[in-house]
Amino acid sequence: MTSIATLWNGIAAWLAVHVVEPALAFTHVGSSAGDPRDIAEAAMIAVLQVCLIAFVMRPLETWFSAERWEDRKLTRIDRTYTLLMLGGIFPLFSFLVLTPFANLLGGGSDASGPPAYGLTVWVPWFASHPYAAFAVYYIAYDFTYYWMHRAQHAIPWWWALHSMHHSQRQMSCWTNDRGNYLDGGLQSIVLALVGLALGVDASQFAVLMLLGELVQNFSHTNVRIGFGRVLDRVFVAPVFHRLHHMVVDPDRPGLHNCNFGQVFSLWDVLFGTSLYGEPVRPTGVGDPHVDADNGRGLVMMQWWTLRRFWGAFTCRAGWRLGEVAFDDNLRPVPVALLDLRQLHAARPATAALPEPVAAPATRSDALA
Repeated sequence: MTSIATLWNGIAAWLAVHVVEPALAFTHVGSSAGDPRDIAEAAMIAVLQVCLIAFVMRPLETWFSAERWEDRKLTRIDRTYTLLMLGGIFPLFSFLVLTPFANLLGGGSDASGPPAYGLTVWVPWFASHPYAAFAVYYIAYDFTYYWMHRAQHAIPWWWALHSMHHSQRQMSCWTNDRGNYLDGGLQSIVLALVGLALGVDASQFAVLMLLGELVQNFSHTNVRIGFGRVLDRVFVAPVFHRLHHMVVDPDRPGLHNCNFGQVFSLWDVLFGTSLYGEPVRPTGVGDPHVDADNGRGLVMMQWWTLRRFWGAFTCRAGWRLGEVAFDDNLRPVPVALLDLRQLHAARPATAALPEPVAAPATRSDALA
């Protein structure tokens, strides 16, 4: 382990001096972007993430596929998104951008003297127990993500952005980074602000992001893998998250409003949004205006998502909590007013689903 750490640190130091610092000087950004070493490590983490997706998760989709596709053409755009996003660099970038503001408030890693706020200030014991502090950071980070994710589904204008992520009919290991960039920016700011408030430094935040992103890449993977009856109620497994992406069932229209956790499924269990025991279901959305994203390229996906967002953001219905679809003018319409069976019948079929033996679907609000 020591040799690996030494190699990692050596590569990060070389990149910081020979790549990052010249790039910052060329763009006249300077130190405002953060520590060059932290930026170098973020880039290394991104490369590591892409390699794990391509050489570990992608083969698993061949060996243990949940859905069988004649081709994978719909997954190609998601792979492009992942490569462009460099495996989740958006949140870390926001953290580095926000760090100077934290320094002005007396709490960033570049501030002179001890930090003015943060976990180690509120509870000094954590200053001498870094692993315990990191555990608290991660729990707070994941808890924030859970409630933010629920907001993305409950607030119509935010769903207008987030719906692009859910439009994918061929959900795979590349799907995690499929999303509108405004949505990614909003998520990044929320998570980065929580990290700054807790006093997390950039290197710790990079590890938080790596863990969160890798778990999400794995949970989106097209595999029939779970962690067992007990661990499935603590951690998010692919079979658990796949139910979150299921197409609306006309006979049980609220069934898909479940399994919002990023790393810990425990939040869903505690707050009554967990769903277990369902067989593999097709992924995607019933709304034809959102489903149309599957026929668009990267630029047009971004454009049409922003059009949906603006249509929702500029009307009262876009601020009323609840599940919505979009009309021909891209204004939100409550799902309760729609004929879900008609939408379901018009949806294209893209996958052959095995028929496993499954227990009846159950929701739980306590560990059991």
